[in-house]
Amino acid sequence: MAHGTKPMLVSTGWRDDALVANRSWRSGGDGLLAAVAGLFSLAQLLLVRPSMGLGWDEVVYVSQVGTEAPAAFFSAPRARGVSLLVWPIASWSSSTTLLRIFLAILSGLGLYLALRAWRGLFPARVLAGAGAFFATLWVTLFYGPQAMPNLWVAFGALLCVGCFLRTRADRLRHLDRRALWGVVAGAALMAWMRPTDAVWVTLPLLVLALVARHWRLGAALVAGLAAGGVQWVIEAYLSYGGLRERLNEASRIQGDLGWNFAVDDQMRSLAGSALCRPCNGEMPHPVVYVWWFVLPLLAAYGLAVAIRGVRTTRTLVPLLCAATAALPYLFLIGYAAPRFLLPAYALLAIPVADALLDLVITPSGRWRPAVAAVVALGLAGHLAVQYAVLHRTVNRTTAGREAWARSAAELHRLGVRPPCLLTGHEAIPVGYYTGCSSGATQGHNENTTEADILRTARSVPVGALTAPGGKPPRYARDWQLHRLDGLEVRIAPTPGAGGPR
Repeated sequence: MAHGTKPMLVSTGWRDDALVANRSWRSGGDGLLAAVAGLFSLAQLLLVRPSMGLGWDEVVYVSQVGTEAPAAFFSAPRARGVSLLVWPIASWSSSTTLLRIFLAILSGLGLYLALRAWRGLFPARVLAGAGAFFATLWVTLFYGPQAMPNLWVAFGALLCVGCFLRTRADRLRHLDRRALWGVVAGAALMAWMRPTDAVWVTLPLLVLALVARHWRLGAALVAGLAAGGVQWVIEAYLSYGGLRERLNEASRIQGDLGWNFAVDDQMRSLAGSALCRPCNGEMPHPVVYVWWFVLPLLAAYGLAVAIRGVRTTRTLVPLLCAATAALPYLFLIGYAAPRFLLPAYALLAIPVADALLDLVITPSGRWRPAVAAVVALGLAGHLAVQYAVLHRTVNRTTAGREAWARSAAELHRLGVRPPCLLTGHEAIPVGYYTGCSSGATQGHNENTTEADILRTARSVPVGALTAPGGKPPRYARDWQLHRLDGLEVRIAPTPGAGGPR
């Protein structure tokens, strides 16, 4: 290709219109991105209590590498990425506060690196605006310091898609190797955290690389997915009878994947529900979810801006990846959790920020005061709603986890101390707080049998948890009943005695 000719992403005619970005976009903006990332970490520490105890899913991930309690049952859909992420802290300290601070700082760094991958594709102020929008969603702030996978899938998606767009196939001999390794790293991070999500996010990229016959880029994507997902696949053969069997088991646990219209479920979860299953509550006030409908409109406007500016590819590709990332959680799963859509929100944030900037600033660089005032007012209202939902969610979540801690303290007083076993309602989190193993004879976390439980009760303390007034399992009907904080427990007779110690 002659010097000065517009580069093409593929030799088959798929043009990356203006993919070679203005050099001035590349030269600055790191400080601005670092400031957004730093404020993101600070906001987590100020608004999400570092002392907030671990949640149910966090218990499962942390217990795999922690010292607080035996490892909880690890179901088929889960991947080991979060456990490895928290290992530097959880392997030697049981301090939840220390773990939260570590994750808050780490997530700020993750946001910075993910946005930096887009430097040169969009102006720094667009990237900073995208980071600020994504970082101020209540669900992003809430899960930033938590040991959960979805935010890290979002960071991996931003890194992978941004580096994918930076790779230029017309200059294979001088290929941007850092971008190529960024594709590998982003795909691996996603697959490390949630392999199935990684496939959905990268599906458009794999198709584009195949159509473009960009074999090196396609190989980088496949290599990243393989590197991040190989442990999950090996574990499938070692523990589940094969990959197909694990996928089928994961589908069963998630309610049998298939056509399930979950858009309304996701809307309900926006009020601060960590998990909406079953999702049959009332719809929240429209002010809580109005932003959710404005988001795709702004993204569409951002695409129109990109087409007008002859830079369609860099906007269209993240929109396609956001659509495929959201599709299973909107139409294939019969329940909802707001964190499921974090990768889609992260990918949408850049076109949305580009659209907002175009609304308030003319192509010549002049402000539109009236439009800017309306946008500022709308963003202020949006932030107020996000903060209100976050505040309520943190308070409710903290109260629930403090109740688990109080139940654990009461169980200790009743003589249920490690080594011990808890079964039944909320056995996994309460077992972790108590330092006990947890077991279930049925349901998604089935990992033991009634005979095994009775055999264990001959040597260590065993308790069967139920909701207040709940029906105990048959084997525990004659065990001594005690009331905890929002729970009831029946404790097996202590070996060699007539009751609990």
